[in-house]
Amino acid sequence: MAVSQELKRFGHHLILGVSSSTLSDDDKRALNELKPIGVIFFAKNFLDNIPYESWLESFKDLNNQIREYTERESMFMTLDHEGGRVIRTPLPITRFPHALLLRSHAREVAKATAVELKSLGINLSWAPIADIFSHPNNPVIGSRAFGNTPETATQSARDYYLGLRESGILGCAKHFPGHGDTSKDSHIELPILNLTLEELRLRELIPFKALIEVQIPLIMTAHILFPNIDSDVPATLSPAILKTILRGELGFKGVVVSDDLDMKAISDMFNKAGTVARAFHAGCDLFIVSRNINSSSTERIYHIAEDLANSLSQGNLDESVVEAARERIDKLLAVTPQYPVHALDKNILLQHAQLAIASSY
Repeated sequence: MAVSQELKRFGHHLILGVSSSTLSDDDKRALNELKPIGVIFFAKNFLDNIPYESWLESFKDLNNQIREYTERESMFMTLDHEGGRVIRTPLPITRFPHALLLRSHAREVAKATAVELKSLGINLSWAPIADIFSHPNNPVIGSRAFGNTPETATQSARDYYLGLRESGILGCAKHFPGHGDTSKDSHIELPILNLTLEELRLRELIPFKALIEVQIPLIMTAHILFPNIDSDVPATLSPAILKTILRGELGFKGVVVSDDLDMKAISDMFNKAGTVARAFHAGCDLFIVSRNINSSSTERIYHIAEDLANSLSQGNLDESVVEAARERIDKLLAVTPQYPVHALDKNILLQHAQLAIASSY
């Protein structure tokens, strides 16, 4: 059955995960029918325990097939690549230390990281973390953050983003309006933070404000409920947080991207009709569906695409809201470089290994 143009519209707002180091039939169908604007890669997309040249050639083939099936020359090719425990790639891609250790090395490490990402055809890194490691028992952020205080987190996150930008990689500040003070993991359940707006202004919002001032192009939402600001829905679905605070108070004009819709904190909400319309009206432009957490099925992606189409046809979603989101995405994609997959010189990788060691002290 042919996929309607209305159903395909969701693809222009979709960052999709693919199932493995080769495309399954479900992958091919979703890539070809929905034509996602980008993909997100994970460890499962790389062959491991084989020589560099071999796994790189396999990954190059995967990149080429993705472009072939989407029929897109320009795409967001993305990777969670923060360093520390968030590294998806096999060796010899450098294992830089977690963000909390980087301090004065943040900009230099980001520039080296960008060189390696470009060699993989990646043009968008889901970094830097703009969260502050303020809760000692935070199970999901912790040392992924650049600092324990607004000042340290801000300086290093800003430096890291500037390093990415200088070397030709898009950066994304995450997780707005702040995931650093939680004691729960949004991959597993919905965290609740009883912070007031004034408390956010005095701590959580400071790194985001600094990154907006240096024109970071994307900001990722947090799947967290802030009852003192919006008692109804988590930040990803909240106009009070995304429109009033992020767009209005902080003046962000770039692309707002949801954290992964497969995360348990929010996944059930997106099984309900009308949720994608709420997310658009709240201020989301782009949505990640990783297929890396709950299921490798494409069924949910088509369900969300159908929800978008139905919401538009029934008048529950304002056409102008979707068009404004599309314009922001198109504007960013137009200036996003597209990189060929290629091997790095051994000496470059040796220099980066030395930098990784120096950054650990």
